[in-house]
Amino acid sequence: MKLGVCQMSVSEKLEVNKNKIISFIKEASCQNMDFIGFPEMALTGYTPEILSDKNLNELVQNALDEISKTCETSKVGVAVGHPYTEEGKLYNSVSVFLPNGRTYSYDKKYPTKAELEYFEAGKKDLFVFTYKNKTIGIMICRDQNYPSLAKELKNKGAEFIYILSAHFYNPKEARWKLEKNRAIPITRAVENQVYVLLSNFVGSHLGMVSLGNSLIVDPEGAVAVSTGESEETLISISVLP
Repeated sequence: MKLGVCQMSVSEKLEVNKNKIISFIKEASCQNMDFIGFPEMALTGYTPEILSDKNLNELVQNALDEISKTCETSKVGVAVGHPYTEEGKLYNSVSVFLPNGRTYSYDKKYPTKAELEYFEAGKKDLFVFTYKNKTIGIMICRDQNYPSLAKELKNKGAEFIYILSAHFYNPKEARWKLEKNRAIPITRAVENQVYVLLSNFVGSHLGMVSLGNSLIVDPEGAVAVSTGESEETLISISVLP
């Protein structure tokens, strides 16, 4: 089985992001990947005009429907970050689409202080799913700071934990937080003896910058593969069936 992550830049236009996600799914299929994770909020970024649109759910769902169809035709499973509203509250969410039509969703439990001005903390339970005889769990960015969440996924049977991230900071902060954001997924991998796959943005967005460094860590804490600070790319690891 071949598992991957996508490192991408984000546009302030939903259509551009959707098309980029679909393009990467097709590229992943060409590289014989079985499953890939995209960054947190990959579909929209944090663009205020999109998040405040009264038709947000319709815009997001239409895009997710296209992404889901691409998964089915490309035979690649995906986890993609996006917003949605429910009862007037905004959530930072991830949807998982598998080629067989199965879907799952989860909302970020621990938004940052800045995010809490806009987003509600998620209440949905963590989930794992089995795909091609491998059990996968998902969390979103700052959720990684809480060891109990990774432990819960491990206890549910996860062999692989995806962390969908959006490490946007001012340039100076982005530099000094880089090592911390690499260290935490390594720690979670060792603590739980699982693979950890972190997908992050690269480039600038709303005056902030993300330095990439998406990575895949094995259960012993070795970084099997990682990206640089500027490129949009796919990385992957092959594991025994």
